[in-house]
Amino acid sequence: MMLSARVVFCLFCSTLAAAQEFHWNMFGDQKVAAVQEKQSFQEPLSWRYPDPPAEEEPRFPPDFELKAPLAADSVSAVCGENTVRVEVKKDLLGIGKPVQAADVTLGGCPASGEDQEAQVLVFESELHGCGSQLLMLEDSFVYVFTLLYMPSPLGDSPIIRTRDVTVSIQCHYQRKHDVSAGLLKPTWTPFSITKASEESLYFSLRLMTDDWQFPRPSTQFLLGDMMKFEVSVKQFHHTPLRVTVDSCVATVVPNIDTVPRYSFLGNNGCLYDSQLTGSSSQFLPRSRDDTLQFELEAFRFQQDNSGVIYITCNLRATAAAAVDSSSKACTFSDGAAAPPAAEQLDTLYILENLENLELSF
Repeated sequence: MMLSARVVFCLFCSTLAAAQEFHWNMFGDQKVAAVQEKQSFQEPLSWRYPDPPAEEEPRFPPDFELKAPLAADSVSAVCGENTVRVEVKKDLLGIGKPVQAADVTLGGCPASGEDQEAQVLVFESELHGCGSQLLMLEDSFVYVFTLLYMPSPLGDSPIIRTRDVTVSIQCHYQRKHDVSAGLLKPTWTPFSITKASEESLYFSLRLMTDDWQFPRPSTQFLLGDMMKFEVSVKQFHHTPLRVTVDSCVATVVPNIDTVPRYSFLGNNGCLYDSQLTGSSSQFLPRSRDDTLQFELEAFRFQQDNSGVIYITCNLRATAAAAVDSSSKACTFSDGAAAPPAAEQLDTLYILENLENLELSF
């Protein structure tokens, strides 16, 4: 994985100009000029940049355990004499996010009705309809239907936050029917790295645990989980600095100029994801100038099955005492961009740094 940093150096050149000094003769107007000699150094300068700080070992939380996915009790079916009725909760996945009715079909048939108050989709079909299959067993026969959920992109973005779901529905005659919902098993394998920049500035972009106390030791997420990112810049021999995130782009390869791509953060620090997809992604109120935290709801691209997503962010360190509207950390709420509580704006470019995270599942 390629990591790159953009560094701007300022070189100051000075010119020693010969100064002329004039002395007046007390008995006349004649001027006497003397030329000052150019200063020179007999020995070379011995100053050099200090050695970089020692790399710290990350402290991982004790007894860390991954969350286990739970089966969502969101599908029910009633097999009649010659028909079947299937009811599907709009919170199909049990994660508190309703699915789009157009994304759910029963054997290719759309929902025949919707209970707005109960937030339930209703499917009704004859036993021989909606792509059913008839299985003949020794002591019974079974009609098998397939409920299919295929998520569409969120808003105007190219991303989705759920996997395709297939639920098998069986109507057993002379026996009880059985309805089962398959488990969602998406996982993420993130990779975090800290890149050192020139002039003794060290940036970090890493994943944190849910309580923000430790770097996250596991490389797995469930789709729909909140990925917690912490951005920081190490203070070394500098005036106090503040770190900001100018932009972030998600791609399926380590190249931000490829398609598909999802720019979920831009405009010098505005988190667009909540506006584009209605997610809970947000910046957290800043507690330290050299650290910034934000949450991003996990997602994948709709037509990509590689299981890998690359997130590339452009980080910037600025003078903590300066203020400028071009440097911010804002989250869209109800369509409007608002900075988190106690957030101030930054100015004065010091250094820009490009950080890259590889996320896979």
